[in-house]
This record gives sequence, structure tokens and C-alpha cells, in this order.
Amino acid sequence: MPNQNKSPKGVVLDHISKIYKDPKTGKEFYAVHDVTLDIAPGSFVTLLGPSGCGKTTTLRMIAGFESPDEGEIYLGGEPINALTPNKRDTAMVFQSYALFPHYNVYDNVAYGLKLRGVPKDEIKRRVTDILALVELSGMEQRMTNQLSGGQQQRVALARALVVEPGVLLFDEPLSNLDAKLRVQMRTEIRRIQQTLGITAIYVTHDQSEAMSISDQIILMKSGVIAQMGSPTEIYYRPNSEFVADFIGECNFLHGTSLGTQQGETRVQLPVGTVSVATETAYDAGIPCEIVVRPEAIIIGDEGMLPCKVELSCFMGSYQNYHVRVGDTLVKITDNCPVNKKIFQVGDSAFISFDSACAHLL
Repeated sequence: MPNQNKSPKGVVLDHISKIYKDPKTGKEFYAVHDVTLDIAPGSFVTLLGPSGCGKTTTLRMIAGFESPDEGEIYLGGEPINALTPNKRDTAMVFQSYALFPHYNVYDNVAYGLKLRGVPKDEIKRRVTDILALVELSGMEQRMTNQLSGGQQQRVALARALVVEPGVLLFDEPLSNLDAKLRVQMRTEIRRIQQTLGITAIYVTHDQSEAMSISDQIILMKSGVIAQMGSPTEIYYRPNSEFVADFIGECNFLHGTSLGTQQGETRVQLPVGTVSVATETAYDAGIPCEIVVRPEAIIIGDEGMLPCKVELSCFMGSYQNYHVRVGDTLVKITDNCPVNKKIFQVGDSAFISFDSACAHLL
């Protein structure tokens, strides 16, 4: 096994910014603007967001492939802005794998150790151990072009891990794999990270990928942090419509606060009144927005708000509904529909949800 006595390192980004020049207009703009982060040693943190949000630029600054124009980056408490990538205690797993096609699996994985002048016996031990960890034992002599996409990704992961970095960096490593293999590989990456206790920083635009593997998600938009927190916090307590809409499906119901009492805020909607559990008090008369996930809504013959069914679709493990509540389209995921009443298109019904399952913006 790799050296598990080596302590993982934390990463601190202290007000870092990266400025680029637009090639068309010649104007400068912030690709990353005033980002401050404290990534705990041994944690798995994902930088998530749409294309152009600054997540890859942030990762490349940590790796040393880009230099921040403002701010300082610390790795294990040491400032690293001035260090070249090979002098930093990091290793990167790339989207393109970046394997050497003229080397076999063993030599690909051993490459970084040979560069560092590690003795042959130790190279053999470490490569053998790491190939066992990524479940490629017995494939040492295979050429990389004889491997499947998933196996190539495992070689790339082994090559990064074998040098025993303080921090492991991932730049959308699964985007070239098919959907089923992506799910399998992200589970493997999380297993290996937890086995080694290594600090991992992972970039993706896939919200389900981020939800499934992260201790903490940092959701970025236009070069700044939109929200950071655990997957549960981001999913159930989004701080904006952008965050709520980016992480999974959700419904937005626009209304007016009727005031807060005993931790619940009453909200007047065009078709009725509902309660939402809130940690802060809302004054009466303030416009507000209820965020409620499709799986949190119950459809029935009785309930809180009247609706009209516009779509009813059997999906196996759930019944998918689109209903109209006033002028608002609401999506419902009715899990395990067997032995439940199935509403058809055109039916009148009601929706309900628990006050603790909704969130107020």
C-alpha cells in the first residue's frame, strides 16, 4: 500500500484572482475573482459549476499551471505561488488521461518515481501496490492502447497516486467515459481517496457526480463562489435560485410572506397559503420564493394547493407528474407508485409538502 503514514495536506486560497484579456475586445476580465477557501486535510472537495465559471482555472492555479494575479495559495501552510508544478506536493489526473502510448502500464505508472530517482526495488513495490489498489494487478505489461477507457483512467489515477502527493487534483477525469462507467469510476475514486485519506480537489460540471463523492461542494458562477457547503446543505438549503436550479431539479413557488411564528413562515400564494420551516424571521408583506424538490411533493385527492395534471408518466421506480398550480408548472416525483392512485392528464388534484422539506429564498 502507499505510505499511509504521510499526512494529507490542507489547501488555503487567500483572496486569489486570475485576470485574462478578451482576444476580441482587448478588455481584461476576471476569470476568478477574490476566491477565499480553506480545504481541510483529508477532505474531498469538488469545484462545481457551468462552463466558464472559473473552476478549472482555480484548479490550474493550485497545480501551478496558472499563476494568480492577486492573492496567495498555501499548501500545508506553505506559500506556493512561486513554485513550479513539479515542486508542489500535488499530482493531477487529467481529462485526457495523458498516458504515454509507447510505454506499458508499469512504465506509465513508474514514470514519476523514476524522474524522482527512487530506487528500483522501491519503484517495483510502490507500482505493484498501487496497481492492486486500482484493481489492475496482472496488467503491468499491457500497452495503454490495449486498455478500455475505464482501465486507462485507472492507470492515470495510479500514476498520480504512486508519487504519494499531499493533494490529488482531478480535472473532469470521467467526462470521456460512458454513463455507466462514470458511475463505477467515481465510486472507485471515492473509495481510493477514503482508503488513503488523501486530500482531493475535483472539478466537474456534473452535479450528480459532485453530490455522490464530495465532503464539500464549492459551486462557482462567473468566477466567484455562489455557495459552499456539504451536498446536503447545498441541495436542501440553496442560497439562491441559481444554486437551487443547478443542483438537481426543483420547483419555485412565488408568494408573499405573512410573517414568521415559532420557526415557521406562512406564505401567501395565488392559489392558497402554505407554511415553510425557516431559521430566520420574515416580516409580513415581503415577496419570497419557496424552493421545493419534486420528490418532496405529494399528490392526492386532498391537500394544500389545488392543481391540474398536465403529464403523468410511469418511470418504473417513480411516477413522473407535471401539474399546474395556478400559473406555475410543478414537477413531482412520486416514488414507488405501486398500489397508489395514478392521476391521469386532465385530472384535478391537490399537492402537499412537509414544511421542513421546503426552503425559502
